[in-house]
Amino acid sequence: MSDQQKVDDLDEDAARAELERLARRLAEANRAYHRDDAPVMSDAEFDALRARNAAIEARFPALRRDDSPSRQVGAAPAEGFGKIRHEVRMLSLENAFEADDVAEFVARIRRYLGLPAEAPLAFTAEPKIDGLSLSLRYEGGVLVQAATRGDGETGENVTENARTITDIPARLRGAPDLLPDLLPDLLPDLLEVRGEVYMSHADFAALNERQAGAGAKTFANPRNAAAGSLRQLDPAITAARPLRFFAYGWGKLSAPLADSQSGALSRLAELGFATNPEMRRCEGLDAMLATYRAIEQRRATLGYDIDGVVYKLDDLALQDRLGFRSTTPRWAIAHKFPAELAWTRLRAIDIQVGRTGALSPVARLDPVTVGGVVVSNATLHNEDYIAGRDAKGAPIREGRDIRPGDWVQVYRAGDVIPKIADVDLSRRKNDAQVYVFPQECPECGSPALREPGDAVRRCTGGLICPAQAVERLKHFVSRAAFDIEGLGAKQVEAFWRDGWIREPADIFTLQERYGSGLKQLKNREGWGAKSAENLFAAIAEKRRIPLNRLIFALGIRHVGEAAAQLLASHYATWPAFEAAVTAAAPDTPEREDLLSIDGVGAVMAASLTQAFANPAERASIDRLVAHLEVEPVRRRAPVESPVAGKTVVFTGTLERMTRAEAKARAEALGAKVAGSVSARTDLLVAGPGAGSKAKKAAELGIETLDEDGWLALIGAG
Repeated sequence: MSDQQKVDDLDEDAARAELERLARRLAEANRAYHRDDAPVMSDAEFDALRARNAAIEARFPALRRDDSPSRQVGAAPAEGFGKIRHEVRMLSLENAFEADDVAEFVARIRRYLGLPAEAPLAFTAEPKIDGLSLSLRYEGGVLVQAATRGDGETGENVTENARTITDIPARLRGAPDLLPDLLPDLLPDLLEVRGEVYMSHADFAALNERQAGAGAKTFANPRNAAAGSLRQLDPAITAARPLRFFAYGWGKLSAPLADSQSGALSRLAELGFATNPEMRRCEGLDAMLATYRAIEQRRATLGYDIDGVVYKLDDLALQDRLGFRSTTPRWAIAHKFPAELAWTRLRAIDIQVGRTGALSPVARLDPVTVGGVVVSNATLHNEDYIAGRDAKGAPIREGRDIRPGDWVQVYRAGDVIPKIADVDLSRRKNDAQVYVFPQECPECGSPALREPGDAVRRCTGGLICPAQAVERLKHFVSRAAFDIEGLGAKQVEAFWRDGWIREPADIFTLQERYGSGLKQLKNREGWGAKSAENLFAAIAEKRRIPLNRLIFALGIRHVGEAAAQLLASHYATWPAFEAAVTAAAPDTPEREDLLSIDGVGAVMAASLTQAFANPAERASIDRLVAHLEVEPVRRRAPVESPVAGKTVVFTGTLERMTRAEAKARAEALGAKVAGSVSARTDLLVAGPGAGSKAKKAAELGIETLDEDGWLALIGAG
């Protein structure tokens, strides 16, 4: 059943089935996140599924399952640790996503307590740390055990690991060194402190760098790194990881810490715990929302991941009156940030040069987590986007330009490439300089020109530009091209830097040049005899290559995978393709034939002919092909049909089948489908709305059929 089906449209049977599916999916997600430190879905998707489950249960309360996600907190502990049962359950928090949700939270508390709207009501607001929940038990002022949240009732015993975290005091400040019965009056004999283990952005980056250098697994984000580090069976590994801890609450107490939430946090700080300095006491809803906005704006400068703001009723006596639901307190709520949005500072704009010479601006950002991934770079598209206009000169972002030093809003569309959505002009410094897009290539100094109709400025240096050369080599070895095992982007960069590879042909002479002798591949840092042998074998294996992969690997502008396949299918062999493209100057039969391929237009045709007409480019291609055996495209077995061997063009609107279906049907019958009418066209199938193609066919005397005539001809009428 689709998550998009409205809850109101479900009948009882459908609702029962949907609740079963949601229980299964959310249980799996909880285990992956809380127990295995390997999330299988984003926080936003998890929250959406929980909200859907709650909505169905609200409509069908009798269908609520015993294993309902609304009854669950976290996940059962893993088997590698001892178990600790929490004397006071570690609960989760209700979520708010809009300001209206927070307003309803406050109104609900007033209704429950019978407080009028004018009665003062204070709350604390503090950042919601994206880390791993931990409970610390102190007896006589001494840390005796530490447990993860687990399923809320039972957690994992990580006491020895917790002792290695410097923010966690082994002994409470003011605790005596000798006997517990000498405890000061203000120091609780029993205290369970709840808080969050996390890792800072700087420590996370350094850890991943060390992991990569050692050939070990790197982490996707600081939360995974913190959870994975705390839950090590060997405490020595945890000790080597830079973990931090913020205290935010408590469990079992032998004596109250204070009479308010804010006062209790101050008392925890006095006892030696790190508490969040961003915590604020808020008098009412407006102050709560203002604090939320302020923390959201400062999110990127905190140095650690947060995913929202937690509000708690400040008066502990009122907290006691409100009490708890089955899995959440009534007196607290988490106001989550938008899942795929974050504000951060733009430190600089750098220019990267691609394989086609495109100058692509890249935003260098203060690291911020967006959609579960730490983002420090984002695309800025092109010079128009930076200037606050589209390719036609119309304003975007209401004309706001982007400058280094600005505060910018970052988003990840579809969890792919980070992009900048907006800029906050209220935080722009008075001396911020308008960004001037370079007119010369930053890599080779060649003029960077922008042709009419092109949104991108391009380096004119061609093969003399080192950036273009390296990017073209990376493209050449990419998965859809030659896909040489052991020769990826990093290896290409290293070989280029040392002068071992300058063009694709050099890859196929690598063993001849560096397979033996003093300066050989196996002697390079990071390589050995076996890895060198494997690479040479992988290169040798790719000397035989399908035609479509070779065409794509050449990296000719506008020629992608699909176009390469079209060209290979049309010409079948490398000699035929090479001869045709070489001769396909404007107004030649070869150009007309090239343009007749359905999917090949004037821009792609010009790009192909220009590449083969460039002496340096052509020489590089010839040197490459000399090392290869290019596999021809297998021709289909001859088909007996009225259109076998004929070139067919479809135009106008087809009413009984789609254009794609008509094309596939024609090709299955042995016809060649072209995109334009020429003297080589045998048949035009014209539906309603046929225009210039029908006119040209009439001028050339080409047979023309309507859709019914076409279907009758192929026996499908």
